Amino acid sequence: MTKPTPKTAMVLAAGLGTRMRPLTDNLPKPLVPVAGEALIDHVLDRLVEAGVERAVVNVHHFAEQMMDHLESRTDPQIVISDERSLLLDTGGGVVKALPELGAEPFFNLNADTIWIDGVHPNLARLAETFDAARMDALLLLAPTAGSVGYAGRGDFTMAGDGSLRRRAEREVAPFVYAGAGILTPKLFKGSPEGAFSLTTLFDRAAEAGRLYGLRLEGLWMHIGTPDAVAAAEAAINTSTA
Repeated sequence: MTKPTPKTAMVLAAGLGTRMRPLTDNLPKPLVPVAGEALIDHVLDRLVEAGVERAVVNVHHFAEQMMDHLESRTDPQIVISDERSLLLDTGGGVVKALPELGAEPFFNLNADTIWIDGVHPNLARLAETFDAARMDALLLLAPTAGSVGYAGRGDFTMAGDGSLRRRAEREVAPFVYAGAGILTPKLFKGSPEGAFSLTTLFDRAAEAGRLYGLRLEGLWMHIGTPDAVAAAEAAINTSTA
């Protein structure tokens, strides 16, 4: 039996985008164009393809530009979570939006994550793999080797059953969090107040044996610097040639 796909998503779009300067001197990072489309529209289009009907988008940096841009979208339905008065980081941003996200598991995507799917779309694969009985979070992971624009030491090692362990300080890990996943409201029970990172909750879930990963099929592109935009556009153009 096919598992139900989440109909609601959180899109984290409130960051300052400092590493993307000068592109973000007068523009929020999610509106930086890649291959003729704003980064956030790449993300929202993926969500629509996955069957998502409602997306909560948090805003802070150049919030008015973000809201003006999103006003024209009707699919998915956009709900703004306004963080103009206080930037809450990734974890605090989701906590603020939880009343709009409901009681069921939801997709959680960074507004600047972008990938080229393999044969089977990755968001559909996440929905098919997710099991709330075992998981508080299922993260989409890209291999550190071969991903466009990524030169870090990775985030996680993954066991054969998909359970995750955070990379130790001096280690190199084979997988990096690709900025997409399915989270449950249960993950946020007893979470810190105010601004905090989602990694705090991921680490807690890993210690409880309830953090899992799924290897991305296709090609992930890390849009962290202006140079990475050109590399991503080249990869997209090659894939559609």
